[in-house]
Amino acid sequence: MNARDALLNGLVDYAGLFPPAGEDMATAVRNYADYSRGPDRAALGRFIVPLPRLAEFETTASGFLPTGRNAEPWRVSVLVADDVRSAVDEMAKFNDRHEQRSPKGVAIIDVAELKAATIEEIANQQRDLPRTFTSYFEIPLTGDVGSLVRAVAAVSSRAKIRTGGLSPNAFPSAQSIIDFMVECRAARVAFKATAGLHHAIRAEYRLTYDADSPRAVMYGFLNVFLAAALIDTGENEHIALEALEETDSSTVEFHASYLQWRDKRISADQLTHARSVSAISFGSCSFREPIDELASLIHKTQPART
Repeated sequence: MNARDALLNGLVDYAGLFPPAGEDMATAVRNYADYSRGPDRAALGRFIVPLPRLAEFETTASGFLPTGRNAEPWRVSVLVADDVRSAVDEMAKFNDRHEQRSPKGVAIIDVAELKAATIEEIANQQRDLPRTFTSYFEIPLTGDVGSLVRAVAAVSSRAKIRTGGLSPNAFPSAQSIIDFMVECRAARVAFKATAGLHHAIRAEYRLTYDADSPRAVMYGFLNVFLAAALIDTGENEHIALEALEETDSSTVEFHASYLQWRDKRISADQLTHARSVSAISFGSCSFREPIDELASLIHKTQPART
């Protein structure tokens, strides 16, 4: 696997239902179906749906889900906000209806995303969640983050951070993100990120797709995953912080067997490792925007060499 593919493999969890895109279910499902058959399908992660809309998703997706002996199931991540036991029952029934070779089409809910602000909330919610579901706990980046990360580790779960939003004050500081990554590495906790990451490189962008949208400096998904990979390879947090705050796309080059950022080289194998045990994916309301921006960046910065 080359460096680009190592970075992109399953990278983007599709959150088309959520702002700023805010697509209706029919559009989001149709898009996911198209992406799952398209040339960049290897970069497509899970379809993200809130539990209250799971029945709507199932009905809408009925004509799009893969069928047949060797059909690759759609992977689904469900946002669980309330009663975990009730959610588990609903998710398990969905999986039963869409198991392999189901005439209704194959799909699997294998991820549950929850929120927790205390150690007790993490323990209590995980207690009601079977190990058949991989869980992510969205935790705040303020307060005793280390204790929350260690609590996530104690229940063999994963962490989730919010890296942006629809207003300038929704973006956490770069140092708080690096501190979170360092705590995750120390506790051997994998994580995902969400919100404000549909651009490749850190810069000032519009926060929504409206012409009069407010603007703010947004983190690039490449910055986030580059910083995480550096930490995973043992680089110190100061170097990782520089990578997270990088705004010059010309400092990044993709080669066949490695990714180069300034004087730092990360091999494709190191990227694969970081993606599998550290920085798993990110949620984005757009799939094409981040993928196309990265392709454009690679085209502009790559000399005619491998």
